[in-house]
Amino acid sequence: MAKKIDANQPLIVQCLRDCGATVVSTATVGKGFPDLIVGYGGRNFLFEIKTEKGKLHQVQQDFQDEWRGQVSTIRSFDDAWHIIEQELQR
Repeated sequence: MAKKIDANQPLIVQCLRDCGATVVSTATVGKGFPDLIVGYGGRNFLFEIKTEKGKLHQVQQDFQDEWRGQVSTIRSFDDAWHIIEQELQR
């Protein structure tokens, strides 16, 4: 059974692609794995998408707590782009 994507995901994906990012939806992976893998500027980003009032499920929080790389929860394209810019400045 396919996992339901958040209503804001298509717009976030389109905006990221419009900026030149490579985006793969991983929403159907499950087990807390984030919704998107984004490649930009030679870096990879994992993003869990939530709506404005959405909250992480425990399995998603566990994944983020245990992951030893970059993973972020975003609610908009602006959230994603801010994280990308910050990481690229490191």
